[in-house]
Amino acid sequence: MPRKFGEIAFTPEVKAAQEERGSRQTYEKYIANGPANDTITPEIARFIAQIDGFYLGTVGSNGYPYIQFRGGPAGFLKILDEKTLGFADFSGNVQYITVGNLSENDKAFLFLMDYRHRKRIKIWGRAKLIEGASELSEQLRVPDYAAKVERVILFHVEAISENCPQHIPIRYSETEVEAMMAPLRDRIAQLEQQLSEQTPALITTQNLDQSV
Repeated sequence: MPRKFGEIAFTPEVKAAQEERGSRQTYEKYIANGPANDTITPEIARFIAQIDGFYLGTVGSNGYPYIQFRGGPAGFLKILDEKTLGFADFSGNVQYITVGNLSENDKAFLFLMDYRHRKRIKIWGRAKLIEGASELSEQLRVPDYAAKVERVILFHVEAISENCPQHIPIRYSETEVEAMMAPLRDRIAQLEQQLSEQTPALITTQNLDQSV
């Protein structure tokens, strides 16, 4: 079964560029021999559950692409089934570029990055807007986040690709840094407490030595 992302990404123009530059034969074999990669596997589900942001790509009616970053607490991008992702869409800068683009062309792209572990996943598919309050909007709402859910965006997965981590910089989120610093802060506080308890005894000893 051919890999689905090749069927989508490798247009005739891309194939021609590969042929001209000597990589067409390699990629033709790679695409032809492998899993379809058109469903959310348990491994990918675990990856999605721990990310706190992703890039959403759409295309305008004039042919120009538009990339928008969406962020939130880990788990805000939810898996509804093996072919469907969903997330709540809140009030923003009210430009509605993504909303307008999807009203004309439902083709969309998700770029998921894990900078800490230098891993990325690319997902091609089609996105659908569901406006207003609904049972689904409640399901996708971010807990303890007071902003009003204007709509939800459902993303139907058509192809997934994971590729090499080369050139991905290692970065940590504020939450990750806080988690790494917490044990160090606890240790510093412990040492400071021990020092404060020992200081009176040291002062008394020094005073005795001086009196002698």
